[in-house]
Amino acid sequence: MKAVPIMIQGTHSDAGKSMMVTALCRIFARKGYAVAPFKSQNMALNSYITIDGREIGRAQGVQAEAAGVEAETMMNPVLIKPTKDDESQIVVHGKPLRNMKASEYRKEYYETAKQVIREAYQSLAGRFERIVIEGAGSPAEVNLNDRELVNMSIARMADAPVILVGDIDRGGVFASLVGTLQLLDPVDRKRVCGVIINKFRGDVSLLQPGLDWFEAYAGIPVLGVVPFLEDAAMDAEDSLSLHQYSRFPDDAKDLDIAVIHLPRISNFTDIDPFRFETDCHVRLVQKPEELGKPDLIILPGTKNTLEDCQFMKELGLDRAVRRLHLQGTIIFGICGGYQMMGEKIHDPQKVESEAIEVEGIGIFPLKTTMLTEKRTVRSSMKVHFSGEELNIQGYEVHMGQTERTGDVDSFLDGSVSDGAYGTYFHGVFHNDKFRHLFLNQLRKRKGLQEAEAHVLYEQLRLEAYDRLAAHVTGFLDVDRLEDIMEQYQRR
Repeated sequence: MKAVPIMIQGTHSDAGKSMMVTALCRIFARKGYAVAPFKSQNMALNSYITIDGREIGRAQGVQAEAAGVEAETMMNPVLIKPTKDDESQIVVHGKPLRNMKASEYRKEYYETAKQVIREAYQSLAGRFERIVIEGAGSPAEVNLNDRELVNMSIARMADAPVILVGDIDRGGVFASLVGTLQLLDPVDRKRVCGVIINKFRGDVSLLQPGLDWFEAYAGIPVLGVVPFLEDAAMDAEDSLSLHQYSRFPDDAKDLDIAVIHLPRISNFTDIDPFRFETDCHVRLVQKPEELGKPDLIILPGTKNTLEDCQFMKELGLDRAVRRLHLQGTIIFGICGGYQMMGEKIHDPQKVESEAIEVEGIGIFPLKTTMLTEKRTVRSSMKVHFSGEELNIQGYEVHMGQTERTGDVDSFLDGSVSDGAYGTYFHGVFHNDKFRHLFLNQLRKRKGLQEAEAHVLYEQLRLEAYDRLAAHVTGFLDVDRLEDIMEQYQRR
């Protein structure tokens, strides 16, 4: 079996590369091909835990689901998780290697990473018929291209044709496409076999003169103009997608859910299911005055619990959260957010921070100690909640160990007390029955009528892959794309 690859690159971050790769994985899988996604090196704080308890970029986990295959580390052999502005945790084949500064990674680990990536791709190429490769950022980062490991160097390694995606929603799409092409090395420019214009809104006939001009000027076909897709119901890769959330309450919705927007927020897909609950308004807050009087405050996961806890203290968010809790607002902490709800966070080996100890918010009698070994595992637990027995599914990814220093009840391997919940389980709100019962508790506290369960989020996610594939197929010349892939291999 010889894999036929295609690589999707973009003019910039958030152009829609991940979404397009997800769509193509689904499209090719529905055509009967064995398909694998591949991203050599992913910088993201949203992670996905494979069935064998290893950590990869969440986008590659989603793309594997769309392809109908089990996610594995070969699909994302190197994951970079920023811990500070100038330092990241390097995760290789799903396990942390060590923290490195960018300069150290580029100088000292480059050759090793290159070999790891090559072997991972070769493994996939020996087992799959189609490989859909995702780039990162822009291939025209001239300051980085001498030692990059995720764009044209990977296209050359895989001998893959490249499709360039431009985001018209931001404006200047033709300038960004032409500028990107002009900045590429001439050899790499010849590898670009087509472009896709993404996130279009409006009358495509008004765009046609620009399309004609671009094809004549660049000599490269426009393979499709893909309209903006609302409410895709798929997990996002990075924090750029958080712009979809507002910062202010919506009086038209019964339930107000405030999520603390931590500087190093991670696995924020935990909050996505609430977007599809018709009476819930989810918003991100970074200042005490933005909190108002929400019905629920969520302290999300973070890649650096100590520094993000310090961030909250510097702004007074910790005091505001504690005050609202005493006034009756429900507080729910997940992973790092749960750790912050305790009394102290210790980091004796400086795993995350130079600060050896930070005081927590003090809602739970808990103490957390950071360890050098990361726990990454898919988890399940039977719990009694609101009078029903539930089987909760989720996953854990954390480097802290939490101990009780006083009396507190257990909740999903975490803690619960009056009006406060904490857990290490990511994905807890993806469990439809639990989310439904939990929201009905909020409704009852507010004097609202309980609602019937109507959102099956996991079903929405699976249906979204078919909806995305159908959406892209309607506007992308898939037959021409496949011809490009086949002809490129025969040249």
